Amino acid sequence: VQLQASGGGSVQAGGSLRLSCAASRRTFMNNGMGWFRQVPGKEREFVGSISWNGASTYVSDSVKGRFTVSRDNAKIALYVQMNSLKPEDTAVYYCAAARGGAATSVRSYYNYWGKGTLVTVSS
Repeated sequence: VQLQASGGGSVQAGGSLRLSCAASRRTFMNNGMGWFRQVPGKEREFVGSISWNGASTYVSDSVKGRFTVSRDNAKIALYVQMNSLKPEDTAVYYCAAARGGAATSVRSYYNYWGKGTLVTVSS
């Protein structure tokens, strides 16, 4: 099982980044996928998720209207487009694969996690 997030970096407030997550076919094709983020000393926080076929997406209130989750099943890839970034979006971002095909914010529903990628937003 392999998940690897990439695309993090440093950006000024108001800027944009797109994170990608490469997955193995077995982990990805029939699974809901999600993005979470974590700041040192705090719990891992839900960012957004997408159902196995992309028909349903769900993002947290803190990023609604700014972040968009998408997937390309042909490329076995998950994305999150992050616009209008704020300093409070600074975190390590993780992608995860859920046990089932639904989009969900419930962290315990995700049983595969990739290594994170750091996003730093400066003011």
